[in-house]
Amino acid sequence: MASKVLKIIVGIVAALIVAVLVYVGYVMFSYNRLDDALPLEAEPPANGAALHEAVAVDSTADLIIATANLGFGAYNSAFDFFMDGGTGSVAASEQVVRDDINGSAEALNALNPSFLLLQEVDVDGTRSHHVDEYALLRDDFPAFASVFAQNYDSAFLAWPLYAPHGANRAGLVTFSRYTVTDALRRSLPISEGFSKFLDLDRCYSISRIPCSNGKELVLFNVHLSAYGADESIMAAQRSMLYEDMVRERAAGNYVIAGGDYNHDMIGVSGEVYGNQVEAVESWAKPYDFAGVPEGFTVGCKAKLDEEGLAAFDDAATCRDAGRPYDGTNDRWIMDAFIYSDNVECLDYETLDLNFAYSDHNPVVMKFRLQA
Repeated sequence: MASKVLKIIVGIVAALIVAVLVYVGYVMFSYNRLDDALPLEAEPPANGAALHEAVAVDSTADLIIATANLGFGAYNSAFDFFMDGGTGSVAASEQVVRDDINGSAEALNALNPSFLLLQEVDVDGTRSHHVDEYALLRDDFPAFASVFAQNYDSAFLAWPLYAPHGANRAGLVTFSRYTVTDALRRSLPISEGFSKFLDLDRCYSISRIPCSNGKELVLFNVHLSAYGADESIMAAQRSMLYEDMVRERAAGNYVIAGGDYNHDMIGVSGEVYGNQVEAVESWAKPYDFAGVPEGFTVGCKAKLDEEGLAAFDDAATCRDAGRPYDGTNDRWIMDAFIYSDNVECLDYETLDLNFAYSDHNPVVMKFRLQA
């Protein structure tokens, strides 16, 4: 009898080991990265209307740009995430996803923006109940041209076991009231070790918008690595991004890079927001401000330097997602704009939504293009 029980136990253990090996093989062989320098389609407005009456950007007009990480429609104030120490992995429901995406869109629409740079937009995901968030956003911004750049297409992730994160496809979305004549996807360097299976297919998109003076406004939609990336990878990502930005500025174009940089973009967020964490994660360490190319400005850092630490009162752009938000979570400024010296910043601030729809608050910049 004991021998029979032992055989059954051994059989079960062997079957589990085989299942795990098969699953690991599936994940590894399913892994694939998109090629670099892929042309992207710039889609016309969803409502079929013509774009802004001035096809080219009026180089004398005041313009508004906003960036927001939408947290794939799950990260409202009640959500925590298993990779940050919480338990959540999937949005509470399909309706929650729709409500969160539409809530963010309503707040952004109220700004009357000229351009939007959005991150973590799912087009088909277990974690977001298969809601096509890009289609939802195109309905929310029907008068805007749009560009989608995929930066995540995972095999089915069977963890956590109680609610698997699943298979997900997501990306970056750029919206413009003006014609986008050309768009490109650049693949960022990522770790080649096992951690690459945890990271996204990191990239940034480049969208070109003609200006009335013959130059171009070049928008970079950015989402740098968070999980599993060491400093050498982060440095390589910044170097690649900067190289493209500097090239565009040297050509006489206007350059704005906005998005989620997964670093402390003022360098002293812990002091500003009274954070309690002792060991700062890699994605919350101070940004390498010394490495920013000459002629470019990190908007939030410039504002902090101008106003001084005591007077700086911008809301944070990101909160600790290890637990639901109650107003006391650790917070950082991780979302930012970096812009060239021919872009005049007229106003720069965090749009404080109190993390109602995402674990990130949007950032808004009012600007003018210099001749």
